[in-house]
Amino acid sequence: MPKIVVRDLTFEAAEVEPLDILALAAHPDDVEQTCGGTMLKMAEKGYRTGILDLTAGDMGTRGTPATRIKESEAAATILQAGWRGNCRFPDARLENNIGARMTLAGVLRRLQPRVLILPYWDARHPDHYRAQEMAFEAAFLAGLTKLDEDTPPHRPFKLIYSSLYANVVPSFVVDITSQFERRMASLFAYESQYGKQADGKGLFPNKAEIVERLAAIARFYGNQIGVRYGEPFVVKETMQVEDVVTLGPRSF
Repeated sequence: MPKIVVRDLTFEAAEVEPLDILALAAHPDDVEQTCGGTMLKMAEKGYRTGILDLTAGDMGTRGTPATRIKESEAAATILQAGWRGNCRFPDARLENNIGARMTLAGVLRRLQPRVLILPYWDARHPDHYRAQEMAFEAAFLAGLTKLDEDTPPHRPFKLIYSSLYANVVPSFVVDITSQFERRMASLFAYESQYGKQADGKGLFPNKAEIVERLAAIARFYGNQIGVRYGEPFVVKETMQVEDVVTLGPRSF
């Protein structure tokens, strides 16, 4: 069976199944921190989910690209993701150029996600907001019929933005109470980043502190919808409601 190769990503032609949801982020462990609970919840509902990391975190203080990719695969198993790939773009040097956009457009045409989860468009780390910019433009290109004669055009139906670390009012919050502990387990699959390491000891909080911080954030957003833990998202379009009787959360 022929293989389809996009940069360092290899697809078995007969095994490329369309994804219901693809979460895209700059570095391994970004998805686990920002929308891992939602990805796990959707997988448990029977949706086919996937994760695309743009870099292997090669500029990080801790770990190596090979180690981080191996850890990302273990994390994907915990999140029950049906597919995970890494573009191996240069970490801390992401550029929104035509080559990168064409690579991403090719991946989107092959994976055909209906929903694409992107990082929020304003962030401290340039790679995070650049990843959103690159993916947004690639998603548009992916729908052009003449872009690539070997793959059919495809644009995601919906783009949503993970806003966990953005100081904005979310458009909606997903209840991840049942998934929170496993979301944290997927994050700690990155032993090179969150285990006891000598490198960057003064820069990285310890495991207990990480749990406390992320639990506090998840509790904050969960409280907004009356649940224990939540993950926030933003959409740019006005949301449509068909049945106002089933609207949640409760007002009083």
